[in-house]
Amino acid sequence: MRTVLIPTDFSENAMHAIEYATKIYKCERAIFYFLHAYADEVYGPFKKSDGESIEELKKRTKKESDKKLNEILKKITDPIANPKHQYEILSSFNSLVDAVNDFVNQINIDLVIMGTKGQTDDKKDTFGSHTVQVFKYVQCPVMAIPKDYEYKQPKRILFPTDYMLPFKRRELKLLNELAGEFKSEIHCLHITDFDFLSNRQEDNKLFLKESLPSSRLFFETTQVKNKAKAIVEYINKKNMDMLVMINSRHSIVEDMLYRSTVDKIGLNVKIPFLVMQNLPR
Repeated sequence: MRTVLIPTDFSENAMHAIEYATKIYKCERAIFYFLHAYADEVYGPFKKSDGESIEELKKRTKKESDKKLNEILKKITDPIANPKHQYEILSSFNSLVDAVNDFVNQINIDLVIMGTKGQTDDKKDTFGSHTVQVFKYVQCPVMAIPKDYEYKQPKRILFPTDYMLPFKRRELKLLNELAGEFKSEIHCLHITDFDFLSNRQEDNKLFLKESLPSSRLFFETTQVKNKAKAIVEYINKKNMDMLVMINSRHSIVEDMLYRSTVDKIGLNVKIPFLVMQNLPR
């Protein structure tokens, strides 16, 4: 059974991500965990002079969290629940990243799905600060759904790669099953100035082919210019439905996550964005 963790701050963006998650796994047996991490709500406004102890505030905030999570359950299952799906709610007195990582490990989560932004929704930024933190530190594949993206099946998936690092089998299995469900094309885009691959790159490319048997694979090469620009141009030219990238040392994803804003490198993603962590699990 597919295990999907969906953090929510109860914003419209978060609800949009929940709706996308239940649609993309509509035909698959899955259990969805809706998570709200509320430590910031307790520590942020807490003042000793309010007359409410921190334990009372924690108890009240958890009660409010549980109530809102149950409202999400009601919305998702009304009027008819998907018989293939199960749902659980999780209120955690923790930071978002720590809460997500805890449940990823405890429940053996396959995928985290969340909105690209939360309640703040700064139009200048492609990704909100919480989403960037989850991309950066959570040890599990993370998919971010843009606020205005209208659901459609991911028939064309863009996977930029330099073939330099060995791929992790579990993460490619997740991608292969997704592609198999929708009979998707996966476009492996190599952005490089070189005309040939090293032996290591050839081995990794072969492993990629063998690990994605359920998809139609296309191998493309384009010269290095601005990598982010090359990715966005390919998305627009080929009408891609999803972007998949690996977060590793010296990758464009790492560049993105360690700058103050994603937009400084021009990766303005308007389609679902799956970041794989390339970690053994």
